[in-house]
Amino acid sequence: MIGATVQLQAITKRYGALEVVKSTDLTVESGEFFALLGPSGSGKSTILGAIAGFVPLTSGAIIANGAEVTAVPPHRRNLGMVFQNYSLFPFLSVARNVAFPLEMRSVPKAEIASRVERMLAAVRLSHLADRLPAQLSGGQQQRVALARAAVYDPPLLLMDEPLGALDKNLREELQYEIKQFHKQVGATIIYVTHDQHEAASMADRIAILRDGRLEQVGGPRDLYHSPRNAFIAGFLGEANLLDIAGVSPEAAGVRVETGQHLAILVAAQAPDIPSVVCLRPENVRLQATAPAGAANCFPATVVDVVHAAGSMRYRVSLNETCTLTARAPNDRRREPFALGQAVFCSWDPEDALIIPKQ
Repeated sequence: MIGATVQLQAITKRYGALEVVKSTDLTVESGEFFALLGPSGSGKSTILGAIAGFVPLTSGAIIANGAEVTAVPPHRRNLGMVFQNYSLFPFLSVARNVAFPLEMRSVPKAEIASRVERMLAAVRLSHLADRLPAQLSGGQQQRVALARAAVYDPPLLLMDEPLGALDKNLREELQYEIKQFHKQVGATIIYVTHDQHEAASMADRIAILRDGRLEQVGGPRDLYHSPRNAFIAGFLGEANLLDIAGVSPEAAGVRVETGQHLAILVAAQAPDIPSVVCLRPENVRLQATAPAGAANCFPATVVDVVHAAGSMRYRVSLNETCTLTARAPNDRRREPFALGQAVFCSWDPEDALIIPKQ
């Protein structure tokens, strides 16, 4: 299957005076797994609804494989949709639920049987073909919904928070399964989520939205290491953000006076717009003794300790106005720092980014 290329051209959506999607241009490439990520009210589900044809645009155009579909009704857009609440028919078996879109398209019975068998095998549910949805777990129901959306080989699959109702372990298991499913079917997937970890672990590219505006588009690694502004840095992963009160050039970069009363060395050019220093927690090192030759090193006190599965999350106070988050591997051979312990907090100048506030 060849996935659809989807282009949004200056699309907007208003409800009266409320503009929920501001002028947005975006291209999703054929076969791409593309995530729309943002907090509640950012416009991501509205954009997905517009692509599906459920939400009429106020202005702009939607192009699929070179043809404008802005005014085409949903049932003629040749796309599959997976909802958060599964929307399975409770009185139909698993096989009949998957077969339903093909029956509505008057596909011959022999072909229906072949396609249903193929899709159930793809989602590993062949042995449950005769069961009703109520006899399935939440994860199994979601896999049925996925098979039903893809059974007629649409070039585009839309997913609206499909894993939001599942527990953490099951959600992570299905993230992997959806990625594998995407590789099998080859369709373009546009996936809406508010979960930053879900988007980063699944998508080829991510569009981050805020208040109806597209803030930044890129691969998970690019967005994490090169955020366009403080909102992106804080939304996609944890970030220590320090206000900049003043800068002075040095040979190795700039010395930044922060609003938190720290003077730190940053390997960057002096900013020319209102900016902040962004420091990722995994780049903040905690040690019992001061490291020799560290460009940025401050005495601190551990004020919070969280055992977060494979890592330790510390909050350390450097002074009355500055508290930073640090992450370190949860190594059983190394005793973790204790609450109230005096430590030294350091990081490399290259790991402190200067980025715009807005």
